[in-house]
Amino acid sequence: MTRFSPIILAVGALLCLAAPEVGLAQSFPARPVHLVMPYSPGGIVDYVGRVIARALSEELGQPVVSENRPGAGGIAGTESVARSAPDGYTLLIMDPAIVINPTLQPKLHFDLFRQLMTVSMVSSSPEVLVVSPQLPVKTVQELIAYAKANPGKLNYASAGVGTTPHLGAELFKQRAGIQATHVPYRSIGQAFPDMMTDKVQFAFSSIAGALPFTQDNRVRALATTGPKRSKVYPDQPTMEEAGLSGFQVDLWLGIFAPAGVPQDVAAKLSTALSKALKRQDVIAALATVGVEPRGTSPDEGAVVLKSEFEKWKHVIEAAKISLN
Repeated sequence: MTRFSPIILAVGALLCLAAPEVGLAQSFPARPVHLVMPYSPGGIVDYVGRVIARALSEELGQPVVSENRPGAGGIAGTESVARSAPDGYTLLIMDPAIVINPTLQPKLHFDLFRQLMTVSMVSSSPEVLVVSPQLPVKTVQELIAYAKANPGKLNYASAGVGTTPHLGAELFKQRAGIQATHVPYRSIGQAFPDMMTDKVQFAFSSIAGALPFTQDNRVRALATTGPKRSKVYPDQPTMEEAGLSGFQVDLWLGIFAPAGVPQDVAAKLSTALSKALKRQDVIAALATVGVEPRGTSPDEGAVVLKSEFEKWKHVIEAAKISLN
């Protein structure tokens, strides 16, 4: 009878343990993948999610089914993914609210950094600063000067407490040293009729939300919040060009998965997303709403996520923002 040394037996055991993960990565995906969009249809997350799902389906060779699971400002859908099996078959596409909610709502029933992993940051989009046409300002510096000369007279709109438009405006207030009263709406689109009639005077909006109103001058665009000028608003300066050094707000979107997804599966998803984001049909579709494809490795995405968490935590705490 052949006898095996303890070393050979130990190596064999380790290989057996590793085999299921290797097999999973090689066969993945063997069935449809689900991409959860935690908002109602019609917004930027829904639009970009559906564009990416179609392209990712072709890259993976399996259907990628996009699903709207709205509720609690994106928390319900996010939590459902965090609690899903870590096998790569359930993914989430989410905006900066994913890093904002843990500070605003410390009693969340999931831990962002322990229960979710970043597969890839898939897109970047600046916000645009827009003002009421009745407001006698045409530049960011004129808006700041007007606010300082008329303390307490400006109202600004947002898509709700803790949303990126809200925190973008709070960051602006902090950096510019001005005061303005927050008027939250259920969506930024609902704010524009009141901005057109000067009930609210300014807002930071997604480009997709603002574009229909700035195209015919129903509201006035002053600047965008990216590191470079937007292709949608090439004549408008960045906030940095307008005099606020380092001021950037990125309405980024990321793809996330439950923590514990096998490394090879995560890498396969990240590679497929990278290929999808380089497709000309995807680039063109995203450009129509002012979104640029991005694409990162899981490790690069994790660094971005942590940085954005710290950035918005500081803004929230400095402004003493609360949901109560």
